Amino acid sequence: RVAVLENVMNPTNLGAIFRSAAALGMDGVLLTSAGSDPLYRRAVRVSMGTVFQVPWTYFPQETPWPEQLRALGFQTAALALREDALSIADTRLKAVERLAVVLGTEGDGLAAESIAQCDYTVRIPMSHGVDSLNVAAASAVAFYQMGPMAEGPLSKT
Repeated sequence: RVAVLENVMNPTNLGAIFRSAAALGMDGVLLTSAGSDPLYRRAVRVSMGTVFQVPWTYFPQETPWPEQLRALGFQTAALALREDALSIADTRLKAVERLAVVLGTEGDGLAAESIAQCDYTVRIPMSHGVDSLNVAAASAVAFYQMGPMAEGPLSKT
């Protein structure tokens, strides 16, 4: 299981995502070049140093990242606020051997083109009228639910 961060800009969010990736057993973090630098001091501090524990790299720019992941045998799950998305608890996601969990930039989320190129679109069910989570919080939920340490669904939907 790997995390893909498309243009995540805020170093605080980036550090929190790395901390969740380390704590919840993700195998690596892959970043697009437009995102923030994991070695930026604030990102390192918020990550509690986990940017030095979790393998990470930037995608080469010459080939779109979805194509690179497919060539490596990964299926992709885009986290997006779409009505037609699968619940994050969908059992089909657990059956995928090599899964890349794809998260987008703060505010706008993933680009529509990126969502269209992913194998699955996944949504975290919300209650109390809350429409979304911060990307760092969403990453923790996604890594727990779809990561290598997942034991069971968070919801029954």
